Amino acid sequence: MNTNEVAQKWKQMCEQGKNLECITELYADNVVSKEMPGVPHGEIVSGKQNVMEKSKQWLEDVIEFHSNEISEPVVADKHFTSKMNFDVTFKSRGRQQMEEVCVFEVQEGKIVNEQFFYSM
Repeated sequence: MNTNEVAQKWKQMCEQGKNLECITELYADNVVSKEMPGVPHGEIVSGKQNVMEKSKQWLEDVIEFHSNEISEPVVADKHFTSKMNFDVTFKSRGRQQMEEVCVFEVQEGKIVNEQFFYSM
């Protein structure tokens, strides 16, 4: 898959709530995931299995998704970005509205880097 195909598939799977399946299918084994400084589950996580575990922990903390919105990906060569808005109730911190920008790098049809920018 080229970057645009990966980006479209990523968006589709995320909108369908298939976040973990997305990691299994679209992420490279050596993927690196970067969060904002100070997040409790680690700012930098390396390896598909560790990224999967980070995502599982985040999803297990969710009580309810009230709404979510994912913009159309913007593709530039080996990178794509998307803006995500969520209204989520968490077990650990109650209801929050979240707005973030996600940036991904694709190599050989797989996501090798992801980075998230948001306010905490």
